[in-house]
Amino acid sequence: MSLGRAFATLWGANAASNLADGLAFVSIPLLATSFTDDPRLVAGLATLYAMVRLLVALPIGVWVDRLDRRTILIVANLFRGSAVIALAICVQLDVGGLILLYVVYGAIGTLESAADNASVSLVPNLVEKRQLDSANGRISAAQLVADEFVGPPLGGFLFALAAAAPVYAMGGLWAAAGIVALALPSRALAAPDAIPTKRPPMWKEAVAGASWLARHRIVGSLAMIGALASVGYMLTFSILVIFVQDRLGVSAAGYGVILSVSALGGLIGSFTTARIRLRIGYRWTIVASLILGAVSLFVLATTTNAVIASASLVVYIFHAVVWGICSVSLRQRLVPEPLRGRVNATAQVLGLLGLALGSFSGGLLAVIHIALPVAVGGGMFITCAFAASLLLRNVDDN
Repeated sequence: MSLGRAFATLWGANAASNLADGLAFVSIPLLATSFTDDPRLVAGLATLYAMVRLLVALPIGVWVDRLDRRTILIVANLFRGSAVIALAICVQLDVGGLILLYVVYGAIGTLESAADNASVSLVPNLVEKRQLDSANGRISAAQLVADEFVGPPLGGFLFALAAAAPVYAMGGLWAAAGIVALALPSRALAAPDAIPTKRPPMWKEAVAGASWLARHRIVGSLAMIGALASVGYMLTFSILVIFVQDRLGVSAAGYGVILSVSALGGLIGSFTTARIRLRIGYRWTIVASLILGAVSLFVLATTTNAVIASASLVVYIFHAVVWGICSVSLRQRLVPEPLRGRVNATAQVLGLLGLALGSFSGGLLAVIHIALPVAVGGGMFITCAFAASLLLRNVDDN
C-alpha cells in the first residue's frame, strides 16, 4: 500500500540517516581506538552521547514546536553531514585527534535529537491517521536493516580500507538525508497571525509539554510504561555481551551473529504490527507484546543453550518493535500538533533516564549472578504489561 510521495520522501531521508547511524555504531569506537588505548576514554564517547541527548531533549522539543519541522530536519542533517565531513578531513590530515572526535560526537548527538524529534512530529502531517501504524512500521524496518544488517559490517569494511573512509561515508549520507528532505512539502506550523509576538520563556514552554503529558491518561501512561520498559531493556542488554560469553560459551564473533539474528524479529514486527493492531486493538497488542518480552527474558535467564537464547532474543526484539510502533503511533494520534515536539521530548527524557537506571542496576545485579538482571528485566515487563492492561482501557476509542 502506497503512503504517498511525501511520506516516501521522509522515509528516504530517514533511511539515509539510519545507514549513517549504523556506520557510526562501529566506526566511531574504532576511530577512538586509533587515538587512544584507554578504555575509559573510548567508553566516554557513549557516555557523552547519552548525556548530550538527555540535556538537549527538552529545549529541542520546544524548538520543534516553535519552528517549521521540515526546516529543522533539513538543517540538522546538513549540519551533521558538514561536521562529520570536516572530521573526516581532519582524520585524513592527522589533525585534532580525540578531543575533536569528542566535540563532533557531542554535536552529532544534539543534531540527531533535533532530526529524530522533527521526523516523528512530521509523520502525522504526511499520512492519514489510519496509516500511522504502517508508516511507523516501514520507518522501523528501514532503521533495523540499516543499523543492524548493513551499517555495522559496512563500517568495519570501510575502516579497514582507511580510518577516514567510513567518516566520509557518514557525512555524505547525512548530507544526502538533508538534501532528500528538501523535497518534503512546506507546511507552516501555524498561520502567521496565530504566531504569538512574544513567546514565554523556553522553560515554561517545556513545562507546558510535560504537564500536558502528565495530565493525559493514555499518553502519560505510555510514557511511564516506556520508562519502565527502558529499565528492563538495559538490565539485560547492558550485560548481554558478558552473559553470552560466560553463560552460553559464545565467542565475540558468535555474539555478533546472535545480535544479527535477533534483528530478524524486529523485521517481522515491522511488517506485522499494523495487521495485529487491526485485529485486536492497541491495548491488547501492547499488553501481548510486553508479555512476550517478559517470557523471552525469563527463557533467556534460564537457558545455557545458544540456539534457545538466540530464539529468545528474536522474540524479544519482535516485542520491542511492536511496542515501539504502537506507542509512537498512539502518541502521534493523540498529541495536538502544537505540542508534539515537547511531548516527544518529555517521553524521550523519561526513556533515557530508564536506560541509565537499567544500565547501572544491571551491572550491580550481575555481580550477584549473571542471569539475575535478565530475570529482573522479565519481571519489569510483567509489571509493564499489567500496568498497560489497567491504564490503556478504551484506548482504541480515541
